[in-house]
Formats: sequence, C-alpha cells, structure tokens
Amino acid sequence: MNEHHDQSAVDVPAESETAAAEAAEQEQPWLRLDRRMLLVHPVTEVVKLLPVLLISVVLGRQSGNHLWGLGVVTVLVVYGVLRWVTTTYRIGPVHVQLRTGVFQKKLLSVPRSRIRSVDVEAGVMHRLLGLSVVRIGTGQQAGGRHESNKFELNALATAVVSELRSALLAGARSEPRPNGSDGSTAVTTVPTDVEIGHWRVGWVRYAPFSVTGIAIIAAIVGISFQYGIGSAVANSSTVTDSVNRLEGLGVTVLVVLLLLVLLVLASAFACAQYLIAFGNMTLRDNGSVLHVSHGLLSTRQTTLDRARLRGTTLKEPLLLRLAGGARLDAIMTGVSAEKKESSLLLPQGPRAEATRVMATVIGDSRQATTALIEHGPAARRRRFTRALYPAAVALIAALVCLWCGVRVPVFVWIGVAVLTLGGIALAVDRYRGLGHAVLPGWLITRSGSLDRKRHSLEADGVIGWTVRQTFFQRRAGVATVIAATPAGTGSYAVVDIAATNAWQLVDAVTPGGGDVWARPISTDASADRR
Repeated sequence: MNEHHDQSAVDVPAESETAAAEAAEQEQPWLRLDRRMLLVHPVTEVVKLLPVLLISVVLGRQSGNHLWGLGVVTVLVVYGVLRWVTTTYRIGPVHVQLRTGVFQKKLLSVPRSRIRSVDVEAGVMHRLLGLSVVRIGTGQQAGGRHESNKFELNALATAVVSELRSALLAGARSEPRPNGSDGSTAVTTVPTDVEIGHWRVGWVRYAPFSVTGIAIIAAIVGISFQYGIGSAVANSSTVTDSVNRLEGLGVTVLVVLLLLVLLVLASAFACAQYLIAFGNMTLRDNGSVLHVSHGLLSTRQTTLDRARLRGTTLKEPLLLRLAGGARLDAIMTGVSAEKKESSLLLPQGPRAEATRVMATVIGDSRQATTALIEHGPAARRRRFTRALYPAAVALIAALVCLWCGVRVPVFVWIGVAVLTLGGIALAVDRYRGLGHAVLPGWLITRSGSLDRKRHSLEADGVIGWTVRQTFFQRRAGVATVIAATPAGTGSYAVVDIAATNAWQLVDAVTPGGGDVWARPISTDASADRR
C-alpha cells in the first residue's frame, strides 16, 4: 500500500512537469528555414521540371511566343518562394514540429523521446551557401513507406546543425551495454567520440569490382535514346564510318574491342561514383551513437543509435571477394536493410579493415577470429546437386538428340563441359561460404557465393524462431533455422544445418528457447517459436 502511494507521488510531479513543458511549448514561436533557401528552392523546382521547361521552350520557338519559357520559370520560382514561406518548424522540450504545404497544409509532430536518428546531408548548392538538410527518424517505418511523413528541415545554416543534432539525440541515448562480462576477449570500451574507421584513397581500387559502372552506362544510354540523343549519335556519319572501318577487322575482334571499351568505361564511372559518394568518409563512436560521414560533392552524415544496434553484415560479393575486399553494414532496429546508405558503416574496402571495424563496433574481438562450423556432407551434396543441374539437363538433351539421330554441334558439348566445370566451382565455393557459429549472446551465420553475406546477430534482438524443411531437405536430413528480428532484413537464416541439431542451435543462442521443441521434426514442414 505504501509502495502504491509512493509511486503515485512520483507520477504526479512527472505528469505535471510534462504538462507544464507542453504548455510552454505552445508559447514558443514558429521558426522559418534559412533565408538562403530562397535561392535553392527555385533552382530545385526548375531542375525537377526540366523536361517541362524544355517543352515550353520548344513550343515558344515554334509559335514565335518566347514568353512560354519565361512563364514556366516564373511559376516555378514563385512556387519555390511559397514553399519557403509556408514551411515553419518548432523545437520544443517535448515535441519537434513541422508545418508544410502550399496548397494542402500539414502538421507533423514527433515526440523527442521517439527520435532515433538525425541525419545531415548537403548537396553541392547547399555547401556553397553554407546550408545543410536535417532529417529526423523515429525508426518506425523501416520499409520506406509513407515518405510524405518524413521529417525534413531543408535547410538550416550548417553552423547550427551540429548543436541541434546533439540536442535532439540527447534525450534518446541510452546507457552503453556492459562489455566482456562473460570473460571473453573484448575490445576495450570506446572513449568519447573516437574515430574507429577512416576511408583511404587507395580503396578506390575496389570500385570496379561491382556492377555500378555498368548500371551508370545503362542509365546514360537509356536516357539518351529516350530523348533521341542516342539515335542521333548512332546514325551520325562519324559513328557509321568508324563501325565500317572496324568491321574489316572481323566480328570477333570487334566484339573484343567493344567489351574492352565497356570495361574501361564501366571502371571509370564506378571509380568516379565511388570517390564522389564515399570520399573523406569517417566512422566515429562516442559510446552511445555511431556517426558516419562521407561524400566529396554532396556530403551525408548519418547517426546510428547503439541502443538499436543488433549486429553487423559483412558483404562479400564474388568480384569484390576475389579482390580481397568487403563492405560492412549495421543491422539496426527500425532501419531497413534496403536503405543501404542509412546502415552503411564502411564502403568497399580491404576485408581486414572491414573485419576489424566489425569487431570494434560489436565490442568482441572473437567476431573476427571465430571459425565457422561446417554443415556436413548432406549440405555439400545439395550444393553440388543444384549447381550441376543445368549441366545435367543440357547433357541429357544432347544425348536424346543423338539417340534420335540429330547431329549435335561441337559447341554444345563445349557448353556442357563449361556448365559442368562452372557448376563444380560454384558448388565448392558455396559450400566453403556456408557455416555458422554461436558465441555468448550472438549468432553468426554465413552463406552465398555470388553474393556472400556474413551476419552477426545479437541474441537479444531475436523475437522468434522457425525451423523449416522442404521436401528435398527432409530427404537429405537437413533444415533451415530462421531467426526473426525487427532489425535489418527481418530474418536471418542458418541454411542446411543437420535437422537433429536445429533446435539445439536455437537453445544455444537463446537458452530455454528450444526446450518445448526438442523433438524430431522430420514429419513437419516447419515449426515456429514466437
């Protein structure tokens, strides 16, 4: 009874303080964005509607009335000014509020206690004018939905952004979690605001080992043909004469030259994009928040709340892995893995550096040195079976043709041999990349060949387990264990583990979580533990 009265006595002052703070908040004035945005908003609107502007210029030339283009520009400029006039914000002790809308008014209010991230970005024009865009995240829309409800202050003076970000994050920070309490070899607790990762110019050598350059070239070619520029260039006399001269070298030489040109251009575009996006990147840790900053022309600063950190993902695509590189992302609650820039810790770089930063962020040096457990002969057979399936189908088709009296060209047998050798290499690599490990409080799982990923998932972030078996997995005696979590991709799988060890793994990661399900699962397609 006395405890009840004591608790009530504590709650009453807290509620009165909150009410007083909200009342004081209503008296605060609404603030406008920086006046220099009067220069940015009109230019932004003109760039967004550039195709409309070009059409208006063409119509003006054809009709002889050149006021078409001037009228469109005037409308865009006026709209940009109205955006600045109708956008106001207020940062109170309880809420952060934003009012927007030229034609349709909207009020967005975010409790300061729900703020989980404050990202800062500045484009080229913003940097020239000394401005920065502030984006506030609450971690509630991980899938990227409801983009119209995002809280964005575009833009404020760069000089005040740092202090504002610190103030907004102050109420959301939590105490650092204990480190090394189980006697493990733990990384020393990071002091206040220490740089734990830094980008180097030499890392640009890893940029060509991706499809970024090819994607950029494809986008340029697509846009150029969409607006007729590509057709004009392709039909020009210069290009036609060059193609006619190269045809004399033979089709094979022409294809090789085109591939070499494509490779050089793709590498150049990939390197340029890499430098622009990740130049001057730093990763800093103050014990409660990770600060990631990168970009040469347009800068981006991301904050990752350690209270919502649930692990890391080490990405090693095939080409990048062959070059000895890797990329490191954070597994965050409330941040979708699809938003790559929002969870980035390190871009493509040396694998050793990515592994070191991974262990530093997690706080356990064993994450970098623990050997993963292999999944046994059954898992190996499944990799060879699936990898050699295309070669087997091609071989059977060729043999059927021979049996029917149809002549099979030599290149078909060469193709079967290539598929066989390629399948064997893929199966070996896929099995080498398959494995898992359990550390106190952590699940480590790795799989994949063309797109290999190594996930380190905190056990406290797991909210449910699923043991799944397909028809073929039951025949092979293996199962897939899936850990459900509200962070990252939402689920992380240990693929093709021995079925008898499935729930033992669950119990090892979350003690007691597998007791109810400690039974044979060969007769069930799947079982869930939520």
